[in-house]
Amino acid sequence: MLTSRKKQFSPFKRQWVYLYDLLRELVSREMKLLYKRSFLGVAWTLINPLLQLAVFVFVFQVILPIDVPQYSSFVFTGLLVWTWFQSSLFQSAGAIIGNRALIRQPGFPNAILPIVTVSTGLVHFTFALPVLIIFLLIDGVQLQSVILFLPVLQIIQFAFTVSLSYFFAALNVTFRDTQHTLGVLLQLLFYITPIFYAIGNIPSTYQTLYFANPIVHFVSAYRAILIDGVQPNWFALFWIAMGTLVVLPIGIKVFQRQSHRFVEEL
Repeated sequence: MLTSRKKQFSPFKRQWVYLYDLLRELVSREMKLLYKRSFLGVAWTLINPLLQLAVFVFVFQVILPIDVPQYSSFVFTGLLVWTWFQSSLFQSAGAIIGNRALIRQPGFPNAILPIVTVSTGLVHFTFALPVLIIFLLIDGVQLQSVILFLPVLQIIQFAFTVSLSYFFAALNVTFRDTQHTLGVLLQLLFYITPIFYAIGNIPSTYQTLYFANPIVHFVSAYRAILIDGVQPNWFALFWIAMGTLVVLPIGIKVFQRQSHRFVEEL
């Protein structure tokens, strides 16, 4: 019975089933390693953005008030979107170096490791969504039917992040300063992304520069769907998706070209 069942799958389909199972197991392994012997476990996913939220609310609503409606929900949405992108990209840069044992196994598909890292970030993001919805309800936000477009945003952001992750994962094996440099650049990018302030607070002279940042469009899209209850800027998201379709194959090719050197570099 089992033999006849296996015969129903073509080699191509069996390969995809294998990769899916491997991805699921590696993400599960990553989650267990992250929270091993941790009393709070997965709650740590929320602690950092919640602490950042508390600081921003205190500074920009008490000390230096800025006029942004539903400020808590506004900032928390931006923080969750940013945290998924930032942590996935930073950790992907160290994905090869941090998995030496797997890389040295003959036949192991190295290209799955950046996907594992971004998928783990997606799991954390998904765990945090119910808490975000609680914030939205407390702030009096009424969720609209456009929330059904949320998975579309997640798919686009996932693919976009993976496309960049391949470059940094490959580069960091040869140039070990890549991850540290990336950390500094991401910190800079955080402050020039409207996470804790509105895009309307930016002088018109610099708004064109801001809109060149794809993360601005992701953050704005999530806020449009969750807080404003309106359609996001599909035009901007379309071009990000088209750019991802170009960058992703290039990133994979660069990664695969470097992959034959991974074992000797490690």
